[in-house]
Amino acid sequence: MRRDFSEGRTLSLTGSDTVIMSPNLFSHANLDKLKQKAQKTLHRSLDQHVKLAVTGLSGSGKTAFITALVKHLTTQTNKQNLPFFDVVKDDRLIAAKQVPQSALDIPTFDYPSAINCLLNSEPSWPESTKRINTLTIAIRYETKHGLKQHVSPQSTLYLELIDYPGEWLIDLPMLEQDYASWSESMLSLLEKPEYSEYARPFLTELEQFNSEENIDEQALKQLSNLYTQALKQLKSQTQLAYLQPGRQLIPGDLEDAPILLFFPCREKNDKENSQYSHLASRFEAYKKQVITPFYKNYFCEFDRQLVLVDVMSALNDGPQSLLEQKHTLQAVLQSFNYGRSNLIKRLFSPKIDKVLFAANKCDHVNGTQQVAIAQLLHDLVGEQANDMRFNGVQIETMAMSSVQSTLAKRIKEGDKALDCIYGKPLNEDEWLTYLPPEPPNHFLSQSQWPTHGFEFISFAPLPSTKSELTHTRLDHALQFLIGDKLQ
Repeated sequence: MRRDFSEGRTLSLTGSDTVIMSPNLFSHANLDKLKQKAQKTLHRSLDQHVKLAVTGLSGSGKTAFITALVKHLTTQTNKQNLPFFDVVKDDRLIAAKQVPQSALDIPTFDYPSAINCLLNSEPSWPESTKRINTLTIAIRYETKHGLKQHVSPQSTLYLELIDYPGEWLIDLPMLEQDYASWSESMLSLLEKPEYSEYARPFLTELEQFNSEENIDEQALKQLSNLYTQALKQLKSQTQLAYLQPGRQLIPGDLEDAPILLFFPCREKNDKENSQYSHLASRFEAYKKQVITPFYKNYFCEFDRQLVLVDVMSALNDGPQSLLEQKHTLQAVLQSFNYGRSNLIKRLFSPKIDKVLFAANKCDHVNGTQQVAIAQLLHDLVGEQANDMRFNGVQIETMAMSSVQSTLAKRIKEGDKALDCIYGKPLNEDEWLTYLPPEPPNHFLSQSQWPTHGFEFISFAPLPSTKSELTHTRLDHALQFLIGDKLQ
Protein backbone atom coordinates (compact mmCIF):
# COMPACT_ATOMS: atom_id res chain seq x y z
CA MET A 1 0.00 0.00 0.00
CA ARG A 2 1.36 3.42 -0.86
CA ARG A 3 0.33 6.76 0.48
CA ASP A 4 -0.42 9.77 -1.73
CA PHE A 5 0.24 13.08 -0.01
CA SER A 6 -0.32 15.24 -3.06
CA GLU A 7 -2.19 18.43 -2.21
CA GLY A 8 -2.49 19.85 -5.72
CA ARG A 9 -5.83 20.12 -7.52
CA THR A 10 -6.63 21.00 -11.13
CA LEU A 11 -9.49 23.50 -11.62
CA SER A 12 -11.33 23.84 -14.90
CA LEU A 13 -12.20 27.55 -15.27
CA THR A 14 -14.76 29.09 -17.60
CA GLY A 15 -15.25 32.73 -18.43
CA SER A 16 -17.79 33.14 -15.65
CA ASP A 17 -15.60 31.59 -12.94
CA THR A 18 -14.29 33.81 -10.21
CA VAL A 19 -11.04 32.95 -8.50
CA ILE A 20 -10.53 34.33 -4.98
CA MET A 21 -6.92 34.32 -3.87
CA SER A 22 -5.56 34.52 -0.36
CA PRO A 23 -3.83 37.87 0.35
CA ASN A 24 -0.82 35.84 1.57
CA LEU A 25 -0.54 33.83 -1.62
CA PHE A 26 2.14 36.04 -3.14
CA SER A 27 4.35 36.59 -0.12
CA HIS A 28 8.08 36.53 -0.84
CA ALA A 29 8.38 32.97 0.52
CA ASN A 30 5.53 31.73 -1.68
CA LEU A 31 6.91 33.52 -4.72
CA ASP A 32 10.30 31.88 -4.18
CA LYS A 33 8.66 28.46 -3.93
CA LEU A 34 6.60 29.10 -7.08
CA LYS A 35 9.72 30.18 -8.98
CA GLN A 36 11.61 27.08 -7.82
CA LYS A 37 8.73 24.83 -8.81
CA ALA A 38 8.34 26.53 -12.20
CA GLN A 39 12.04 26.15 -12.92
CA LYS A 40 12.01 22.46 -11.97
CA THR A 41 8.85 21.92 -14.07
CA LEU A 42 10.55 23.55 -17.06
CA HIS A 43 13.57 21.27 -16.70
CA ARG A 44 11.30 18.24 -16.35
CA SER A 45 9.33 19.25 -19.45
CA LEU A 46 12.60 19.23 -21.42
CA ASP A 47 13.65 15.99 -19.72
CA GLN A 48 16.54 17.91 -18.12
CA HIS A 49 15.93 17.20 -14.44
CA VAL A 50 16.35 13.83 -12.73
CA LYS A 51 15.76 13.24 -9.05
CA LEU A 52 17.76 10.20 -7.95
CA ALA A 53 16.85 8.33 -4.77
CA VAL A 54 20.06 7.02 -3.22
CA THR A 55 18.43 4.51 -0.88
CA GLY A 56 20.11 2.32 1.70
CA LEU A 57 20.07 1.22 5.29
CA SER A 58 22.56 2.59 7.78
CA GLY A 59 26.12 1.70 6.80
CA SER A 60 25.28 0.81 3.20
CA GLY A 61 27.54 3.53 1.77
CA LYS A 62 25.16 6.30 0.60
CA THR A 63 27.47 9.18 1.57
CA ALA A 64 30.51 7.54 -0.02
CA PHE A 65 28.53 6.88 -3.22
CA ILE A 66 27.38 10.50 -3.56
CA THR A 67 30.91 11.73 -2.87
CA ALA A 68 32.38 9.39 -5.49
CA LEU A 69 29.71 10.35 -8.02
CA VAL A 70 30.54 14.04 -7.67
CA LYS A 71 34.30 13.42 -7.82
CA HIS A 72 34.15 11.25 -10.92
CA LEU A 73 31.73 13.50 -12.81
CA THR A 74 33.59 16.73 -12.05
CA THR A 75 37.31 15.89 -12.20
CA GLN A 76 37.74 12.27 -13.33
CA THR A 77 35.74 12.06 -16.56
CA ASN A 78 37.88 10.13 -19.00
CA LYS A 79 37.47 6.94 -20.99
CA GLN A 80 39.96 5.03 -18.87
CA ASN A 81 38.08 5.84 -15.67
CA LEU A 82 34.45 5.62 -16.90
CA PRO A 83 34.64 3.37 -20.01
CA PHE A 84 31.05 2.10 -19.79
CA PHE A 85 29.42 5.54 -19.33
CA ASP A 86 28.34 6.35 -22.90
CA VAL A 87 28.44 10.15 -22.67
CA VAL A 88 32.11 9.88 -21.63
CA LYS A 89 32.96 7.03 -24.00
CA ASP A 90 31.53 9.04 -26.94
CA ASP A 91 33.44 12.22 -25.96
CA ARG A 92 30.16 14.13 -25.51
CA LEU A 93 30.55 15.17 -21.87
CA ILE A 94 31.61 18.81 -21.75
CA ALA A 95 31.76 19.37 -17.99
CA ALA A 96 29.84 18.87 -14.76
CA LYS A 97 29.73 20.98 -11.64
CA GLN A 98 27.82 21.38 -8.41
CA VAL A 99 25.24 24.18 -8.62
CA PRO A 100 23.20 25.98 -5.94
CA GLN A 101 20.25 23.92 -4.82
CA SER A 102 16.67 25.09 -5.15
CA ALA A 103 15.65 23.99 -1.62
CA LEU A 104 17.09 26.84 0.44
CA ASP A 105 15.80 25.42 3.74
CA ILE A 106 17.84 22.17 3.48
CA PRO A 107 21.58 21.97 4.26
CA THR A 108 23.88 21.34 1.31
CA PHE A 109 25.67 17.99 1.21
CA ASP A 110 29.12 18.55 2.74
CA TYR A 111 31.15 17.35 -0.23
CA PRO A 112 34.43 19.05 0.80
CA SER A 113 34.55 17.23 4.15
CA ALA A 114 33.57 13.90 2.63
CA ILE A 115 36.11 14.02 -0.18
CA ASN A 116 38.85 15.13 2.24
CA CYS A 117 38.23 11.97 4.28
CA LEU A 118 38.73 9.81 1.19
CA LEU A 119 41.75 11.70 -0.18
CA ASN A 120 43.72 12.04 3.07
CA SER A 121 47.13 10.36 3.27
CA GLU A 122 45.45 8.03 5.77
CA PRO A 123 42.01 7.79 4.12
CA SER A 124 38.85 7.07 6.09
CA TRP A 125 35.19 6.64 5.32
CA PRO A 126 33.09 9.82 5.59
CA GLU A 127 30.99 10.15 8.73
CA SER A 128 27.50 8.74 8.60
CA THR A 129 24.80 11.25 7.76
CA LYS A 130 22.96 12.73 10.73
CA ARG A 131 20.55 15.05 8.93
CA ILE A 132 18.94 15.68 5.56
CA ASN A 133 21.30 17.04 2.89
CA THR A 134 20.78 17.75 -0.76
CA LEU A 135 23.00 18.39 -3.75
CA THR A 136 22.49 19.20 -7.43
CA ILE A 137 24.97 18.46 -10.21
CA ALA A 138 24.64 20.19 -13.60
CA ILE A 139 25.95 17.92 -16.37
CA ARG A 140 26.70 19.77 -19.63
CA TYR A 141 26.90 17.53 -22.68
CA GLU A 142 26.65 17.44 -26.47
CA THR A 143 23.34 16.02 -27.61
CA LYS A 144 22.84 13.36 -30.26
CA HIS A 145 19.05 13.13 -29.86
CA GLY A 146 17.32 14.58 -32.92
CA LEU A 147 14.73 16.70 -31.09
CA LYS A 148 17.26 18.18 -28.68
CA GLN A 149 19.70 18.94 -31.50
CA HIS A 150 17.07 21.13 -33.16
CA VAL A 151 16.85 23.20 -29.98
CA SER A 152 20.58 23.30 -29.21
CA PRO A 153 23.65 21.15 -29.94
CA GLN A 154 24.38 21.22 -26.21
CA SER A 155 22.15 20.50 -23.25
CA THR A 156 22.34 20.37 -19.44
CA LEU A 157 20.97 17.65 -17.18
CA TYR A 158 20.33 18.63 -13.57
CA LEU A 159 20.88 15.61 -11.32
CA GLU A 160 19.42 16.10 -7.84
CA LEU A 161 20.44 13.82 -4.97
CA ILE A 162 19.34 13.66 -1.35
CA ASP A 163 21.40 12.20 1.50
CA TYR A 164 19.73 11.25 4.76
CA PRO A 165 20.31 8.96 7.75
CA GLY A 166 19.50 5.38 6.83
CA GLU A 167 17.85 5.02 10.24
CA TRP A 168 15.10 7.44 9.15
CA LEU A 169 14.28 5.31 6.13
CA ILE A 170 13.19 2.48 8.43
CA ASP A 171 10.37 4.66 9.79
CA LEU A 172 8.43 4.74 6.51
CA PRO A 173 6.60 1.41 7.13
CA MET A 174 5.25 2.86 10.41
CA LEU A 175 2.85 4.95 8.33
CA GLU A 176 0.83 1.78 7.71
CA GLN A 177 0.64 0.78 11.39
CA ASP A 178 -1.28 1.83 14.48
CA TYR A 179 0.34 1.89 17.91
CA ALA A 180 -0.89 -1.58 18.91
CA SER A 181 0.40 -3.35 15.78
CA TRP A 182 3.70 -1.46 15.92
CA SER A 183 4.16 -2.39 19.58
CA GLU A 184 3.56 -6.05 18.87
CA SER A 185 6.03 -6.13 15.98
CA MET A 186 8.81 -4.36 17.91
CA LEU A 187 8.39 -6.36 21.12
CA SER A 188 8.33 -9.64 19.18
CA LEU A 189 11.62 -8.59 17.61
CA LEU A 190 13.24 -7.58 20.91
CA GLU A 191 12.18 -10.83 22.57
CA LYS A 192 13.96 -13.05 20.06
CA PRO A 193 16.79 -14.98 21.78
CA GLU A 194 19.51 -13.44 19.61
CA TYR A 195 18.39 -9.88 20.48
CA SER A 196 16.79 -10.05 23.93
CA GLU A 197 20.08 -9.71 25.86
CA TYR A 198 20.61 -6.24 24.38
CA ALA A 199 17.10 -5.15 25.37
CA ARG A 200 17.01 -6.84 28.79
CA PRO A 201 16.96 -3.62 30.96
CA PHE A 202 14.04 -2.25 28.95
CA LEU A 203 12.09 -5.52 28.85
CA THR A 204 12.55 -6.04 32.60
CA GLU A 205 11.32 -2.53 33.42
CA LEU A 206 8.43 -2.87 30.98
CA GLU A 207 7.12 -5.90 32.92
CA GLN A 208 6.59 -3.59 35.93
CA PHE A 209 4.93 -0.84 33.88
CA ASN A 210 1.19 -0.27 34.44
CA SER A 211 -0.26 1.25 31.30
CA GLU A 212 -3.67 1.87 32.93
CA GLU A 213 -2.36 4.35 35.49
CA ASN A 214 -2.62 8.08 35.02
CA ILE A 215 0.17 9.73 33.10
CA ASP A 216 3.52 9.81 34.88
CA GLU A 217 5.87 11.79 32.64
CA GLN A 218 8.95 10.77 34.60
CA ALA A 219 8.15 7.07 34.32
CA LEU A 220 7.45 7.41 30.60
CA LYS A 221 10.72 9.25 30.05
CA GLN A 222 12.70 6.63 31.97
CA LEU A 223 11.25 3.74 29.98
CA SER A 224 11.66 5.64 26.72
CA ASN A 225 15.35 6.19 27.52
CA LEU A 226 15.79 2.48 28.25
CA TYR A 227 14.13 1.65 24.94
CA THR A 228 16.45 4.05 23.11
CA GLN A 229 19.44 2.42 24.81
CA ALA A 230 18.21 -0.98 23.64
CA LEU A 231 17.98 0.30 20.04
CA LYS A 232 21.50 1.73 20.25
CA GLN A 233 22.88 -1.52 21.65
CA LEU A 234 21.29 -3.50 18.83
CA LYS A 235 22.64 -1.05 16.25
CA SER A 236 26.21 -1.23 17.58
CA GLN A 237 26.33 -4.96 18.38
CA THR A 238 24.32 -6.50 15.52
CA GLN A 239 23.43 -5.86 11.88
CA LEU A 240 19.72 -5.57 12.73
CA ALA A 241 18.30 -2.69 10.70
CA TYR A 242 14.59 -2.72 11.57
CA LEU A 243 14.94 -0.39 14.56
CA GLN A 244 12.07 2.05 15.05
CA PRO A 245 11.68 4.92 15.55
CA GLY A 246 14.82 5.86 13.66
CA ARG A 247 14.88 9.34 15.20
CA GLN A 248 15.62 7.84 18.58
CA LEU A 249 18.91 6.70 17.06
CA ILE A 250 19.63 9.81 14.97
CA PRO A 251 17.34 12.56 16.34
CA GLY A 252 18.64 15.39 14.15
CA ASP A 253 16.89 18.61 15.18
CA LEU A 254 14.50 16.63 17.45
CA GLU A 255 17.11 16.01 20.15
CA ASP A 256 15.29 15.82 23.55
CA ALA A 257 11.91 16.59 21.94
CA PRO A 258 8.92 15.06 23.82
CA ILE A 259 7.57 13.63 20.55
CA LEU A 260 10.37 11.01 20.71
CA LEU A 261 9.46 9.85 24.21
CA PHE A 262 7.47 6.72 23.41
CA PHE A 263 8.11 2.98 23.37
CA PRO A 264 6.21 -0.24 22.52
CA CYS A 265 3.68 -1.54 25.03
CA ARG A 266 1.30 -4.51 24.73
CA GLU A 267 -1.28 -3.74 27.44
CA LYS A 268 -3.98 -2.14 25.37
CA ASN A 269 -6.70 -0.03 26.99
CA ASP A 270 -8.84 2.91 25.96
CA LYS A 271 -8.94 4.64 29.34
CA GLU A 272 -8.71 8.40 28.91
CA ASN A 273 -5.54 9.98 30.32
CA SER A 274 -3.95 6.56 30.80
CA GLN A 275 -0.29 6.03 30.08
CA TYR A 276 -1.18 3.73 27.18
CA SER A 277 -3.41 6.33 25.49
CA HIS A 278 -0.67 8.92 25.98
CA LEU A 279 1.89 6.66 24.31
CA ALA A 280 -0.52 5.96 21.44
CA SER A 281 -1.10 9.68 20.91
CA ARG A 282 2.66 10.32 20.80
CA PHE A 283 3.05 7.52 18.28
CA GLU A 284 0.41 9.08 16.03
CA ALA A 285 1.94 12.54 16.47
CA TYR A 286 5.33 11.12 15.43
CA LYS A 287 3.79 9.67 12.27
CA LYS A 288 1.98 12.92 11.43
CA GLN A 289 4.60 15.50 12.38
CA VAL A 290 7.86 13.66 11.64
CA ILE A 291 7.46 10.74 9.21
CA THR A 292 4.77 12.16 6.93
CA PRO A 293 6.61 15.45 6.15
CA PHE A 294 9.83 13.49 5.62
CA TYR A 295 8.04 11.20 3.17
CA LYS A 296 6.07 13.94 1.46
CA ASN A 297 9.01 16.30 0.99
CA TYR A 298 11.68 13.82 -0.04
CA PHE A 299 10.18 10.55 -1.30
CA CYS A 300 7.29 11.43 -3.59
CA GLU A 301 9.02 12.87 -6.65
CA PHE A 302 11.86 10.50 -7.45
CA ASP A 303 12.53 9.47 -11.06
CA ARG A 304 15.27 6.86 -10.57
CA GLN A 305 16.44 4.81 -7.59
CA LEU A 306 19.68 3.22 -6.44
CA VAL A 307 19.29 0.71 -3.59
CA LEU A 308 22.62 0.08 -1.84
CA VAL A 309 22.89 -3.08 0.28
CA ASP A 310 25.77 -4.23 2.49
CA VAL A 311 25.22 -7.95 1.99
CA MET A 312 28.48 -9.11 3.55
CA SER A 313 27.91 -7.44 6.92
CA ALA A 314 24.55 -9.21 7.15
CA LEU A 315 26.23 -12.53 6.30
CA ASN A 316 28.76 -11.94 9.09
CA ASP A 317 25.94 -11.48 11.60
CA GLY A 318 24.22 -14.78 10.84
CA PRO A 319 21.05 -16.18 9.23
CA GLN A 320 18.61 -14.19 11.36
CA SER A 321 20.26 -10.90 10.41
CA LEU A 322 20.17 -11.74 6.70
CA LEU A 323 16.48 -12.67 7.01
CA GLU A 324 15.72 -9.43 8.87
CA GLN A 325 17.53 -7.42 6.19
CA LYS A 326 15.42 -9.12 3.53
CA HIS A 327 12.20 -8.25 5.37
CA THR A 328 13.39 -4.68 6.01
CA LEU A 329 14.11 -4.10 2.33
CA GLN A 330 10.67 -5.48 1.44
CA ALA A 331 8.95 -3.14 3.91
CA VAL A 332 10.90 -0.04 2.89
CA LEU A 333 10.54 -0.50 -0.86
CA GLN A 334 6.74 -0.55 -0.53
CA SER A 335 6.91 3.13 0.44
CA PHE A 336 8.08 4.31 -2.99
CA ASN A 337 6.02 5.08 -6.07
CA TYR A 338 6.97 2.81 -8.98
CA GLY A 339 5.72 2.59 -12.53
CA ARG A 340 6.47 3.35 -16.15
CA SER A 341 7.03 7.06 -16.65
CA ASN A 342 6.56 9.42 -19.58
CA LEU A 343 6.75 13.16 -20.14
CA ILE A 344 3.26 13.95 -18.85
CA LYS A 345 3.61 11.70 -15.78
CA ARG A 346 7.00 13.20 -14.93
CA LEU A 347 5.47 16.67 -14.90
CA PHE A 348 2.48 15.92 -12.72
CA SER A 349 2.92 12.53 -11.05
CA PRO A 350 6.55 11.36 -11.07
CA LYS A 351 7.19 7.64 -10.73
CA ILE A 352 10.40 5.69 -10.40
CA ASP A 353 10.92 3.94 -13.74
CA LYS A 354 14.42 2.51 -13.19
CA VAL A 355 15.79 0.77 -10.09
CA LEU A 356 19.36 -0.44 -9.60
CA PHE A 357 20.01 -2.86 -6.74
CA ALA A 358 23.70 -2.76 -5.87
CA ALA A 359 25.62 -5.01 -3.50
CA ASN A 360 28.03 -2.32 -2.33
CA LYS A 361 31.62 -2.82 -1.09
CA CYS A 362 31.97 -5.73 -3.50
CA ASP A 363 35.76 -5.45 -3.53
CA HIS A 364 35.75 -6.94 -0.01
CA VAL A 365 35.67 -10.26 -1.89
CA ASN A 366 37.68 -11.29 -4.94
CA GLY A 367 36.56 -10.74 -8.52
CA THR A 368 35.15 -14.21 -9.12
CA GLN A 369 33.13 -14.07 -5.88
CA GLN A 370 31.47 -10.77 -6.81
CA VAL A 371 29.10 -12.61 -9.17
CA ALA A 372 27.79 -14.65 -6.22
CA ILE A 373 27.25 -11.47 -4.16
CA ALA A 374 25.15 -9.97 -6.96
CA GLN A 375 23.16 -13.20 -7.33
CA LEU A 376 22.51 -13.30 -3.57
CA LEU A 377 21.18 -9.74 -3.64
CA HIS A 378 19.01 -10.61 -6.64
CA ASP A 379 17.53 -13.46 -4.60
CA LEU A 380 16.93 -11.19 -1.59
CA VAL A 381 14.92 -8.63 -3.59
CA GLY A 382 13.45 -11.02 -6.17
CA GLU A 383 9.82 -10.63 -5.14
CA GLN A 384 9.91 -6.82 -5.15
CA ALA A 385 11.84 -6.74 -8.43
CA ASN A 386 9.20 -8.93 -10.07
CA ASP A 387 6.40 -6.61 -8.93
CA MET A 388 8.31 -3.61 -10.25
CA ARG A 389 8.87 -5.23 -13.63
CA PHE A 390 5.15 -6.01 -13.82
CA ASN A 391 4.55 -2.25 -13.41
CA GLY A 392 6.92 -1.41 -16.25
CA VAL A 393 10.02 -0.58 -14.19
CA GLN A 394 13.47 -1.45 -15.55
CA ILE A 395 15.50 -3.42 -12.99
CA GLU A 396 19.16 -4.31 -12.75
CA THR A 397 21.21 -5.97 -10.02
CA MET A 398 24.99 -5.68 -9.75
CA ALA A 399 27.94 -5.79 -7.39
CA MET A 400 29.83 -2.50 -7.12
CA SER A 401 32.16 -0.42 -4.95
CA SER A 402 31.71 3.31 -5.32
CA VAL A 403 35.07 3.75 -3.56
CA GLN A 404 37.60 0.95 -3.88
CA SER A 405 39.29 -0.31 -0.71
CA THR A 406 41.27 -3.40 -1.83
CA LEU A 407 43.50 -4.64 -4.63
CA ALA A 408 43.33 -8.05 -6.30
CA LYS A 409 46.29 -10.26 -5.42
CA ARG A 410 46.98 -13.81 -6.59
CA ILE A 411 49.25 -15.98 -4.47
CA LYS A 412 50.44 -19.55 -4.86
CA GLU A 413 49.96 -22.24 -2.28
CA GLY A 414 51.81 -25.27 -3.56
CA ASP A 415 50.49 -25.94 -7.05
CA LYS A 416 47.31 -23.98 -6.36
CA ALA A 417 46.69 -20.32 -7.26
CA LEU A 418 44.53 -18.40 -4.76
CA ASP A 419 42.64 -15.24 -5.68
CA CYS A 420 43.08 -13.00 -2.65
CA ILE A 421 42.56 -9.32 -1.89
CA TYR A 422 45.04 -6.90 -0.34
CA GLY A 423 44.03 -3.98 1.85
CA LYS A 424 44.10 -2.34 5.25
CA PRO A 425 41.42 -3.61 7.65
CA LEU A 426 39.40 -0.92 9.40
CA ASN A 427 40.94 0.38 12.63
CA GLU A 428 44.17 -1.56 12.07
CA ASP A 429 47.67 -0.41 11.11
CA GLU A 430 48.95 -3.36 9.10
CA TRP A 431 47.97 -4.27 5.55
CA LEU A 432 46.65 -7.76 4.96
CA THR A 433 46.58 -10.32 2.16
CA TYR A 434 43.27 -12.07 2.67
CA LEU A 435 41.41 -14.98 1.11
CA PRO A 436 37.70 -14.22 1.64
CA PRO A 437 35.24 -17.00 2.47
CA GLU A 438 33.07 -18.20 -0.40
CA PRO A 439 29.80 -16.21 -0.31
CA PRO A 440 26.50 -17.95 -1.16
CA ASN A 441 24.80 -17.08 -4.45
CA HIS A 442 21.30 -17.48 -2.99
CA PHE A 443 19.43 -16.93 0.26
CA LEU A 444 20.35 -19.60 2.82
CA SER A 445 17.94 -21.04 5.34
CA GLN A 446 19.00 -21.68 8.93
CA SER A 447 19.69 -25.35 8.16
CA GLN A 448 21.85 -24.46 5.14
CA TRP A 449 24.02 -22.03 7.07
CA PRO A 450 27.68 -23.15 7.37
CA THR A 451 28.70 -24.31 10.84
CA HIS A 452 31.33 -21.63 11.33
CA GLY A 453 29.35 -18.90 9.58
CA PHE A 454 31.01 -16.16 7.55
CA GLU A 455 33.77 -13.74 8.46
CA PHE A 456 34.22 -11.03 5.86
CA ILE A 457 36.64 -8.23 6.78
CA SER A 458 35.81 -4.52 6.45
CA PHE A 459 38.55 -2.40 4.87
CA ALA A 460 39.53 1.26 4.86
CA PRO A 461 39.53 3.14 1.54
CA LEU A 462 42.62 2.75 -0.64
CA PRO A 463 45.06 5.67 -0.51
CA SER A 464 44.54 7.86 -3.57
CA THR A 465 47.05 8.49 -6.31
CA LYS A 466 47.06 11.94 -7.94
CA SER A 467 44.14 12.88 -5.64
CA GLU A 468 41.85 10.52 -7.51
CA LEU A 469 39.44 7.80 -6.41
CA THR A 470 39.08 4.35 -7.90
CA HIS A 471 35.87 2.38 -8.18
CA THR A 472 34.34 -0.90 -9.26
CA ARG A 473 31.48 -0.57 -11.81
CA LEU A 474 30.46 2.97 -10.87
CA ASP A 475 30.36 3.72 -14.60
CA HIS A 476 27.95 0.79 -15.13
CA ALA A 477 25.71 2.26 -12.41
CA LEU A 478 25.77 5.76 -13.94
CA GLN A 479 24.98 4.41 -17.40
CA PHE A 480 21.97 2.47 -16.17
CA LEU A 481 20.63 5.27 -13.95
CA ILE A 482 21.06 8.35 -16.18
CA GLY A 483 22.70 7.26 -19.44
CA ASP A 484 19.44 7.52 -21.39
CA LYS A 485 18.95 11.12 -20.17
CA LEU A 486 22.30 12.16 -21.68
CA GLN A 487 21.51 11.28 -25.30
